[in-house]
Amino acid sequence: MGFRTLAIQKRSSEVWNLLPAVKTEWMKYGEVLEAVQKKLHQASDTIEKAKVRSKAIGRKLKDVQELPAGDAPCFPTIWLMTIQR
Repeated sequence: MGFRTLAIQKRSSEVWNLLPAVKTEWMKYGEVLEAVQKKLHQASDTIEKAKVRSKAIGRKLKDVQELPAGDAPCFPTIWLMTIQR
């Protein structure tokens, strides 16, 4: 056997020894991706629920009259007055 053949043989055995560790890490990576996908679906579902609630509130508020800009009290002022009582 020549020097090149021995060098190739040595490197190929190193690769074969490394492959099980790579396979294990690849499987862990897949598990992490699945967990991320699940969280993204949960977040998407939560956003959809919030949109439904927002539309429901909007429908209820549709018939509420707005006060003219000068007559409308500032929201924080109303909130502070409620707390001080």
